Amino acid sequence: MPLLRGFLWLLGFLMLGDVAVTLFALPISAGVAGMLLFTAWLLLRRGVGEDIATASQSLIGLLAMLIMPGVVGVFFIADEFAGHWLAVAVALVIGTLLSVLTTLALMLRFMPRTPASDATGEPAAHD
Repeated sequence: MPLLRGFLWLLGFLMLGDVAVTLFALPISAGVAGMLLFTAWLLLRRGVGEDIATASQSLIGLLAMLIMPGVVGVFFIADEFAGHWLAVAVALVIGTLLSVLTTLALMLRFMPRTPASDATGEPAAHD
C-alpha cells in the first residue's frame, strides 16, 4: 500500500503542476511545475515520508525508460537542428557539466559526513 500512496502523491503534484501551468499560463511544462511544487512541499515538511520514498525508489529503477520517449522524439525533429549542431553540442556539454556540479554540491551539502579513512580503507585511528 505505501507504494500506491506514494505514487498517488507524485501523481497529485503532477496534476497540481498542470493546473498551475494552465491557470497562470506559465512557460514551463506541467512536470517541472509539479516537481517545483513538490520540492517546496518537501522543504516545508522537512522530510520525505515512507510512502513517497517507497514510490520514488521504485521509479528510479525505471528512470531510463521514463526519459527514453523524449530522447527518441529528437530523431523526428533532427532536420530542424540543421546548421545549429555546434550550439546544441555546446548546450549539451555545458548543461551536463552544470548538472554534475550541482549534483556534487548538493551531495556535499546534504550527505552525512563519514569518518576519514586511510588508503587501505580502514577507519582512521582516533587519538
